[in-house]
Amino acid sequence: MPWIIPEQDVDGQIREFLSETERMGRSGLLHHWVMIRPWDDYMLGIIGFDRVTRSGKASWNLGYWVRSSEQQHGIASRSIEAALSWLGELEDVSVELKVDPLNPAGKSTVMKVVTKWSGQRCIEGDSSITVAGVRTLHECHVITVGPNRGTP
Repeated sequence: MPWIIPEQDVDGQIREFLSETERMGRSGLLHHWVMIRPWDDYMLGIIGFDRVTRSGKASWNLGYWVRSSEQQHGIASRSIEAALSWLGELEDVSVELKVDPLNPAGKSTVMKVVTKWSGQRCIEGDSSITVAGVRTLHECHVITVGPNRGTP
C-alpha cells in the first residue's frame, strides 16, 4: 500500500488504516482484508478494493501490500486471485490495477493477473502515486472479473 512509511511502525500504520477502513467499509465503498500466516498469526500484508479509480472504465481499484520479508513467495498473486474471485462471484465487475513500471516484481504480478483475466493497458488511468515519500507515475491496467470470466 503506498501510504506505508517503512521507517515507522508498520503494525501501528496498519491498525490505523484498518480502523478507518472499518468505518468507511460499512458504507460499501471499501473492502479490505489482512493477509495472515495461519500457523503463527503473523501479518503478511493487506489487500483491498476502493472506489478511487482514474480510468473512467472501472468501478473498483485493487491495491495490495506485502511485507518485504514475505515477498517473492506468491502471497500477492494468491491473495489477488482470491479477492478478484470474491468480487466477481455474482456479476461482471471492472477493476483497475496500478503498478510502478520500475518495480519488476510488482509488474510481473500485475501482468499475470491482466493476462489471466484478458485485461488491457489503460493509459487514461495512469496516475502518480506516492510510495514511501517518493512520487512515481504508475501504469493502469483494467480487467473485468465475473462468474464466467478468467481462465479455468
